[in-house]
Formats: sequence, C-alpha cells, structure tokens
Amino acid sequence: MKISYSWLKQLIKTDKTPQEISLILTNIGLEVESLEKVQTIPGGLEGLVIGYVEERIQHPNADRLSVTKVNVGGPELLQIVCGAPNVAAGQKVVVATVGTTVHPNEGEPFKINKSKIRGEVSEGMICAEDEIGLGGSHAGIMVLAEDAPVGLEAKKYFNVDDDYLFEIGLTPNRADAASHLGVARDLAAYLRTAYELPNVEAFAVENENLIVDVKVEATDACPRYSSVSISGVTVKPSPDWLKDKLKVIGLRPINNIVDATNYVLHELGQPLHAFDADQIAGKKIIVKKCEEGTPFTTLDHVERKLSAEDLMICDAEKPLCIAGVFGGIGSGVTEQTTNIFLESAYFNAVSVRKTSKRHALKTDASFRFERGTDPEMTVFALKRAALLIKEIAGGQISSPISDLYPVKANPFEVAIKYQNVLDLIGQDIPTTEIKEIITALGISIATETAEGLDLRVPAYKVDVTRECDITEEVLRIYGYNNILIPTKVNASLAYTAKPNKENVQNLVADMLTANGFIEIWCNSLTRLANSKNEAEAVQILNPLSSDLNAMRQSLLQPALESVAYNVNRKNADIKFYEFGKTYHLINEKYVERPRLLLVLSGAKQGEQWNQQSTPSTFYNLKAAVDAIVNRLGLANFQIDEISDENFAYGLKYFRGDKTLVSFGAVTNADKKKADLSKDIFYADFDWAFVLDALKKNKIINKEVPKYPAVRRDLSLLVDQATTFDQLKTIAFKAERKLVKNVQVFDVYQGDKLPEGKKSYALNFTLQDEEQTLTDKQIDAIMQKIIANLAQTANAEIR
Repeated sequence: MKISYSWLKQLIKTDKTPQEISLILTNIGLEVESLEKVQTIPGGLEGLVIGYVEERIQHPNADRLSVTKVNVGGPELLQIVCGAPNVAAGQKVVVATVGTTVHPNEGEPFKINKSKIRGEVSEGMICAEDEIGLGGSHAGIMVLAEDAPVGLEAKKYFNVDDDYLFEIGLTPNRADAASHLGVARDLAAYLRTAYELPNVEAFAVENENLIVDVKVEATDACPRYSSVSISGVTVKPSPDWLKDKLKVIGLRPINNIVDATNYVLHELGQPLHAFDADQIAGKKIIVKKCEEGTPFTTLDHVERKLSAEDLMICDAEKPLCIAGVFGGIGSGVTEQTTNIFLESAYFNAVSVRKTSKRHALKTDASFRFERGTDPEMTVFALKRAALLIKEIAGGQISSPISDLYPVKANPFEVAIKYQNVLDLIGQDIPTTEIKEIITALGISIATETAEGLDLRVPAYKVDVTRECDITEEVLRIYGYNNILIPTKVNASLAYTAKPNKENVQNLVADMLTANGFIEIWCNSLTRLANSKNEAEAVQILNPLSSDLNAMRQSLLQPALESVAYNVNRKNADIKFYEFGKTYHLINEKYVERPRLLLVLSGAKQGEQWNQQSTPSTFYNLKAAVDAIVNRLGLANFQIDEISDENFAYGLKYFRGDKTLVSFGAVTNADKKKADLSKDIFYADFDWAFVLDALKKNKIINKEVPKYPAVRRDLSLLVDQATTFDQLKTIAFKAERKLVKNVQVFDVYQGDKLPEGKKSYALNFTLQDEEQTLTDKQIDAIMQKIIANLAQTANAEIR
C-alpha cells in the first residue's frame, strides 16, 4: 500500500519528518517496507530560475538563432543562444543555468554546459514547456507573467514540492488502515493528537432533476447502498494538483470524474463508482444476483460468464457492474458524459472476495471490500466525492442522497480485564495509559470498573472483536520496543510424552541430510485432479486458483513438481525428503495424516574423474529406508510386495493391517502428470505409525556376548513366488534362541534351473550367549532349519 507524506499531512498536523514517521509507523504495526523521495515533475525543476531577457539580437552566423542577454539575479548577465522563434527582449522566462540537469518529456535527461554555438558563447538554456516537464508544447519558450520575480527558483514559482512515498506492507487484518485516513488515525493515536476529516458541510442538494430509483434485493451481500446524482458535469483532464497526488501513489490519471473517485478511495478507504446516468435504463438501479452463465463484458473488453453467486449492480434491463470489483463496458464515464450516478456502498467481504477470485479480477476497490470497509463511511465519502466533482467538473447535485441501510452495523462490544491485558503484555502499564490509548484509537468506553472496561469498538476495526485484540491494539500503540526484556527468565520442568516427536524427526532429518538428501517443503494446496480418491478429497471453498483448489492426499505429486523444476534446470540428480501432512475427508470428518516422503532419481553420486557415474536404483532407496528403520530400532515387521496403483513395483513393511512404509518406483501415470520420463523412486512412511511403534519399543541393555558366533551357508532351490522374507521367518521359527541373523547373498534365476524355480543363497548366524556352540549342536540346528524350509516352503538343498 502506497501512502503520500504530503497527503498524510493534510489529515494530521505534525512536524515529524518522513524518516521519523517511517519509524513510528513500523513500530505501531504498519511496517514501512520502503521510503523514497518522489518528484511530481522529473528533476523537480532543480537548477532552474526565473530570468529576464534584457537584450535580444540576431545570431551573426545563423538565421534561426538569437543571442540574448538574460538577467537571472546574479552579478552579471548571462549570454544565451536561443533557437525559439518567440524569444524577445522584455520577457520573463525559465532559465536552466550551467550545471543544471534538464529532464525533457521525451528522451534522456541532459546536463547544461557552457559551450559555443556557431561561434557564440552560450551560458545556459531558455526553456520550453516540454523541455522541463511542465507541459507538452514545443512551439517556443515559456513566457511568464510580468510579475515573476527575477532570480527566484522555478520550483518555488511553480509550487513544485518534493513528496515522500511510504510503501507499507499492510497485513490482511488491518483493513482499517488501507487509506491515508486509516494511517492518520493510527499516527494520531501514537502522537496523542487529533486528525482532521475533510470538510463536507458545503454539501447541499441543488435540484431533484435526476432521481434514480434504487432497490437492493440481495441485502445479505449488500447491507448498505448509498448514492447521489450529479448533472451537468464536464468530463476533462483533472487539474494538476489532483494528477500529482495520484501519480505519487502510482495511479495513472484518467479523467476528472474517475480521478475524483480514486482520490476519495485512497483518502478515506471507501471505494466509489461513477456511472453514466444517461446509460441507466429506466432510471433504476437494482442490486441483485443474476442467473448462472449470464454474459457480461467488463471495462477491459473481456466477456465473462457470471456466477449465480456474483453480486451485480443492474439497471431495468441489464447488469452494469460487478459489485465491488469491476465496472461494465457500457456504463462507465466517457468524454460525452454529462450526468453521473455516484455509488458508495458497503458490500459483504466474503461475497466480494469470492467473486474477485472467481473472475481473477484484482482492483483497488476489491482489495478493500474483501478485507472489510467501514459501513459508516458511505454517506460521508459520497458527500466528499460530490463536492470534489463539483469543484473540478462543475455540475449540480441533482438528487437527495439515497441511503438504503435496513440493518445498522453496531459497534463490537468487548469487555476487558486490566490484569488479563497486563498478563498478556508481560509488563505493568498504568491503567490510565491503557484507557488513554484505547480512547485515542477511537474505541469508546461504555462502562468502567476498578477491574476493567466494557468497550464499544467502531465497525471499521473489523479485526478487533476480542479481549486479546484490544490487548494487541494497546501494545502496538504503547510500543513493542518499550516492553523490557527481563533479566531473569523462569523455567519449570514439564513432563514430555515419549517419544519426543520433534527429537525423532530431527534425528531422522539429520541422518538423511548427512547422507546427501535435501529437505523440501511443498505446498499443501494442489489440483483436485491430483487426488487419488476424489471421494476423500478436501476441497477449498474459496480457492486461490483452479491449480490450488484441494488439499493434497499424497506428498508425492507436489514433490514430483519439485523434481521436474530441478530437472528442467539441469539439476537431475535428486535426493529429496519431506515431512508433511496429507488431508482426507473420511466419514464426513476431516483427517490429517503426518507422512515422511523420500524421493530418489538420477545418478547415485556426482561425476568423479576416477569413477563412472551410475544411476540410482530401487535398492539405493531400500538402503535409505532400511537405514531409517534400523536407526529408530523398529523391528518385528513383515515384508511383502506392493500391488496397487501407487507404485509401478515395490515393497511394503507392515505389522498386521498397518503399513509402516511403502517404497518403490513411481508409476508412468504419475510421472506423466509432472511431465517426467526418467526413473524415479520414492518411499512413503506413515509417520504417525512410526511414532506409535516407537512407544512400544523397549531398550534392553545387554553385555557383549563372550562366546563366538558361527556362520553357515545354504543354497536353496525354491518356487518363483517364494520370498526371502518367508524363508527368513521359517528359519527364526525353527530356532528362536540361537538364530541371530539370516541374510541373502545371492539370487539366481536362469535357464539351467527347473521351470518355475529360482535359487537363493542364504547365510545363517548362530550364537549361544551362555556357551560355545559345538559342531553337533550346530549341525542339529541346521538340519532342523533345512527340514522346516523343505516342509513349509518346498525348498530343496542344491
């Protein structure tokens, strides 16, 4: 939001410099992101002075040039060579002296130097309007009035003052400060001074020749609608002072009527709209909602299909304007307009916000309406705009003010306790100062007790409805910097549930980062089309766009978009992880599920001069998954292959009906959505189940075994469908106490094996913690394992 320093000073009298005001505004919650000096005329007419042409003679070497002697208030006359046909002795002119930088309307600025022109010395330049930005004429030099003081700075003669522009980062809850008046109110509260509203006492109805009948059908979306008619206006460019005001805050002047409504918008925070009254069919205005799909062409010449939820300003035949958002092509003010109908309304913030997002239209008016405007400002702003239009466009006020306000907006009633305010602030503030700040902010005190206050908060403070909001208001005006940091900090021990979620997450994150993974944070909002189960999709009621209209059901698709972003920028070796949540609608209840996602693609490691780069595979992902599982000490889970639409192939670790982690290759369908073609692998941890499993883990400390372990190998011929996990389970069941570990070190599937068979080579680690195992014991254990494998898995020893 842009605020002009000079404009602000019209509303509040202060001798504070722009730099001082910048610090004050930041301290009271209106953060000034930048402060810059602004010149309404480029260059600010610096170095230009008023001169008097004492003498003019024909240039001896050029027919179209003159040699002049000009008095600029110095000890000597300046000799200036001039090419203007209208230069003459006795004129008061604008002179650019040597060293001055001139800023013309067209072309680059240039510096005036002492030079020779056709053999004659020239010590400056007599200026035309367009050469110094004061107009568009280049027919000749500017000739000033006879009373122009010689030697006076041109910027003082033309009343050109520098201004300063505050760029304020307005937070969404501060709708009350979205104008010069709003900023002035806060500044006045801090300085404990008064601010001044523009004077509208001169407003008077001059005739009733232009009555427009107004009817509000959608009172829920338009609680208040005020209007007035003005006849006999002349549409033309605005006066310079108005143009300059708008230019400072970055607005392009259009014409005097539109500029007046924009001026009042940025001055008071109340959006206005001016209609060509002669284009209003039936001299009727109806505020209503139109049928779904009604075509409507807006001022940008785009035809839009209206929603049945869009609030429209209509006449007896057609819609004229999208209420609070954008005007229509056929009802705006043009150069031919002579009669106007001026609207000042209070629209429902939610209705305007939805319509603005639906049609992708963002305007200064919608910016304010969708945050909440002041319902009590409509009539005042209408009078202010009407008087301003009369001043700069002529005309007469030709109707009484129509003000449809069926249900008056009441102030918010908030009760506060002094002690609660002080507890939240953390510092003792005198109750007299709390009351002074509250009243300075325009909040009235209904009743008062020794313990607290019953307050009435004006309707324009849309975000101040609770005791904590009042506390925030007091704190920001009192000054955050005035709250002392205590020298002593008290702390207490508190019980923390085990396992500590943050510690576990940090432990895994540190391990993954140390192994080359990069943490990413993806948007929780995604396309509805990305939802795997549309019945469980959590849709956004008021989406920012069609690409962000649902909450994600999986961490994968947003992560794949990050992969695509990196791949397209030649960063193809991907090792990502993300802790996040997925969102689901199950049995009409909203469910959040914490997850951990790993994504792997590209080369296993970067190129090295002494080592060939190899691509990442499923087994590199499995190694990362196993590292996490082992680091957390998770055991006693089963392994099975995945056969669902979420993976091209993969495995899952599970206990009962709960899956700890699923991991494998991304499907072609998912890669196509992200416009990827290379192999990508990912793992999806159910982080809630991981934390729950950790609760049941018991850490048992044991001495290092005194007796050695023994390893035995077996080569088995098994059915193709048999998995290593099945063989491992059978081995542990055969001897639970002495079998410590089972590993596979070779798998073979080839032509030399019987059809439907494959070969597994396994090693078994045996150990007795109480004695050394004998060969007889070892052989007995292995025979038992072999028998169980043959009986349960139809395994044959090779």
